[in-house]
Amino acid sequence: MPSPMTPGIAAARLPADALAENFGDLHAPYAPHEAAVAADRCYFCHDAPCVTACPTDIDIPLFIRQISTGTPEAAAKTIFDQNILGGMCARVCPTEDLCEQACVRELAEGKPVEIGRLQRHATDVLMAKQRHPYDRAPGTGKKIAVVGAGPAGLACAHRLAMHGHDVTIYDAEGKPGGLNEFGIAAYKSTDDFAAREVDWLLGIGGIEIKTGMRLGAELTMEPLTHCFDAVFLGVGLGGVNALHSDGEDKDGVRDAVDFIKDLRQASDLASLPVGRDVVVIGGGMTAVDAAVQSKLLGAQNVTIAYRRGRDAMSASEYEQDLAASKGVRLMFNAQPVAIHGNGAVREIELEYTTDDGSGLKGTGETIRLAADQVFKAIGQTLTTDGGLELEGRKIAVTGAGRTSLSAVWAGGDCASGGDDLTVTAVAEGRDAAMDIHATLMGSN
Repeated sequence: MPSPMTPGIAAARLPADALAENFGDLHAPYAPHEAAVAADRCYFCHDAPCVTACPTDIDIPLFIRQISTGTPEAAAKTIFDQNILGGMCARVCPTEDLCEQACVRELAEGKPVEIGRLQRHATDVLMAKQRHPYDRAPGTGKKIAVVGAGPAGLACAHRLAMHGHDVTIYDAEGKPGGLNEFGIAAYKSTDDFAAREVDWLLGIGGIEIKTGMRLGAELTMEPLTHCFDAVFLGVGLGGVNALHSDGEDKDGVRDAVDFIKDLRQASDLASLPVGRDVVVIGGGMTAVDAAVQSKLLGAQNVTIAYRRGRDAMSASEYEQDLAASKGVRLMFNAQPVAIHGNGAVREIELEYTTDDGSGLKGTGETIRLAADQVFKAIGQTLTTDGGLELEGRKIAVTGAGRTSLSAVWAGGDCASGGDDLTVTAVAEGRDAAMDIHATLMGSN
């Protein structure tokens, strides 16, 4: 049987019971009494800074007060009014950098109200009731195409359907969910929650999903704009940046997003092969997710190598500490220059970097790390733009997601602005839907 010390890339490095424990829920849900105690810590601030810090503007003091008074269903409705994917956001949102960082308790005591866990408690209670909390408005006769069934597309589709429009969602994958289904660490979204959340969201009615339809392949903009009254693009970022290092094409080098996708869709975690010595290149959430999950699958040595210092990492300090707590080595100011091996990776050569104020540059000093698997997590790129005007490497938008083409909106990771977070994508999809509705109904 393989073990963490088995060289090369191997499956079943850990027994099934160890894998089940490793990939259990990162944060156990609150019991009702625990939620009530946690809610009582809230000061219920007027003009609360946590609300300002939330990209979806949830009335956080209100929903926490509703939990404290024993009405979690009402609390969930307060959340869903602003963020229909509030259940997933409660699990994956970097609350430590957003609402909880802004909490008055954090400033005074260094221990904020656990807003994320309280949000999960409320949304889980209502979703368990299996009844959708919104009724659809009378039909308007308007048809909207949403391209991309990720957070932005789902939020947009739900808000449009709620206003009585008929929505068709097209997605390139075989199932909806986007990043929530394919790109988030398995220990953050357990028990097939992403799929269950989509099924619950579709309870509003008026939404049809067609999978296996990719923009630029099975779909093009001209027939979409001809057949629908409006189009919303939430296509995300499907490409992965290259390392531009010698040996990048060797066996054992792959994109971190593909590894995470395979892991999320695996029916048996023991069947997933992972290296003994794993190196992840990058400094964002994807890098952390790939590194931590490699360790949880049984890799013996896992290193995250990032070309800048710790303060420049886009992964939050909490995520960095989580990686370290799982045994992942964090290596800063090191960039890849070559991958060595006879056909398959055996070592990665890194060059130390420095920044003297004139930009990042290599020092000429290098180090080699043993590696039988290297994951690339250095940012994702837009793979299709529908012929729309770009800003940088994303679709240019103004206002609530308006693109250069009339009757076409965009939001989420594919659109300019924003910060590539699930919660931001939800806000952009929601706001675009309201602008589409106002435009189609003649109030804009």
